[in-house]
Amino acid sequence: MSQLETTAATVTAPAPPKAPRATPTLALTSAATAVALMNYTAPVVTLPDTVAALHTPVSAQAWLLNGTPLGLAALLLVAGSLADDYGRRRIFVAGTVALGLTAALGAFTTSTWLFTLARITQGAASAAILASSLGLLVHAYPSPRGRLHATGVWGAFVSGGIAAGPLIAGAMPTWRAAYGVLGAAALVIAVLSVRTLAESRAPRAGRPDLVGATVFSLALVSLVAALTLGRDGWLRAPVLLLFAAAVLLILVFALVEHRTRTPMIDLTLLRRPRFLGSSAAGLFTGLGVIGLFSFLPALLQRTLGLSAMDTAWLFLVWSGLSFAVALQAKRLAGRVSPRHQLALGFGLHAVAVLTMLGAIGAHSWGRMLPGLVIGGVGSGLLNAALPLVAVESVPMARAAMGSGAQQTFRYIGSCAGVALTIALVTSGGGAPAHGANIALIVSAGLALVGAAGVLALRERGA
Repeated sequence: MSQLETTAATVTAPAPPKAPRATPTLALTSAATAVALMNYTAPVVTLPDTVAALHTPVSAQAWLLNGTPLGLAALLLVAGSLADDYGRRRIFVAGTVALGLTAALGAFTTSTWLFTLARITQGAASAAILASSLGLLVHAYPSPRGRLHATGVWGAFVSGGIAAGPLIAGAMPTWRAAYGVLGAAALVIAVLSVRTLAESRAPRAGRPDLVGATVFSLALVSLVAALTLGRDGWLRAPVLLLFAAAVLLILVFALVEHRTRTPMIDLTLLRRPRFLGSSAAGLFTGLGVIGLFSFLPALLQRTLGLSAMDTAWLFLVWSGLSFAVALQAKRLAGRVSPRHQLALGFGLHAVAVLTMLGAIGAHSWGRMLPGLVIGGVGSGLLNAALPLVAVESVPMARAAMGSGAQQTFRYIGSCAGVALTIALVTSGGGAPAHGANIALIVSAGLALVGAAGVLALRERGA
């Protein structure tokens, strides 16, 4: 070959794919995840001010908390599948840009339903971030030891975002300013991600399953809407129709997935105990843990007269410990399996909430401290083990889909848990202390069911 031909070949040859840089990938995905969770938990302390500013009736307050979980639940599995097919970096960047814009828009809304719509779109954007993050990490950390480190740090930043969200929101002069700050942070991460992250996708042929994605999203929107509206009466016609629509759409989704060449989710995974265990862990984390702690801060402000910042600092005991424990939980590898770590986390949560019984009736936030400490340790163990179990429950090429599947169940559980908690707390009529005790007992029971489920669902020989 002549020198001219060699030069031409060099010029026309496609550039090699960008190799992932592990540490920057971990930093950016963790930062974006933290911002998404900060946005998720901001209403924990701003709910009373938001309700007052938007003149939100009691019947619609659950939507202010469930808007983001609805978007998350509806699009997590879809986002994970699209990230594997279209490119994890592409979906991640799109999610961070969308979160930045929708958070900023939420700051300017003037009605309950416009704010709820903004929260739903923020949840959809967060779904793209959360589902694609683990796919990017698995690509950047291909070894089992590397995955253990990366998923542990990422899980810690889930706790860190939960911890920082109420503090940042409470420190802002208004609840609107909090969403503006979070939106700006997401846009900064998006800019850095474009310049830093390497693209990766699943090596499979065929078009992405857009029909399945659409049907599945509609099914989950129907289900979450039914769960949210159900607190005002489970036998009302709109609730029953939404449940029926969800069941019908799930059946259509199963038919679509069975016939398509490149399904969004491989239905044979439902025969794998490890995948079922991962899904059950996500579901009961939402039901038993997130559902309760999403509404409990607002209840404390209402019953004990705590300010937003006082409430944020109090719950930092729980969320801060969760962050610290999740960051150190990787040291348990080799001694405690992720499955047993999940069971221990659920067990500690059950103990924690039972120690809080009677605290609201006694008008004593101090009586909640032991429970917040124990619950923080349990939550840290859950947040460290959940992402590792998610990526290990599916083939490595489908890591984003595995993450999306688990987190879909997590936020379906969250929506149901918030609706259930509000219904139980208000069931006591004029005595929220009685209803709160019932909610705490139910949360403990759900956590124990979750612990039993993850222990029962295991691979043969495990």
